[in-house]
Amino acid sequence: MMNKEQCELLDLIRMLNFNLFDTALFLDTHPCNQQALKNYEKFRQLLKQAVKEYTQYFGPLTIDDVETQNEWTWGRDPWPWEREAN
Repeated sequence: MMNKEQCELLDLIRMLNFNLFDTALFLDTHPCNQQALKNYEKFRQLLKQAVKEYTQYFGPLTIDDVETQNEWTWGRDPWPWEREAN
């Protein structure tokens, strides 16, 4: 079962990912909008930090987050949805 901190961090990642994608769609039709460009960069950095924090404490969310320094960590821990079910 996921604890409160893990759920909150996963929710933050989902929210930031949505905002990043939504801003990218806006930029597709408004490529020179400076505020949208700033927002995109802000959301991108916040998402990167949130994923880094999640990975550090709870394991990788995607294959891009796998630690490869000493061992292959993908699949070592329960998946996020498996934690919810238990």
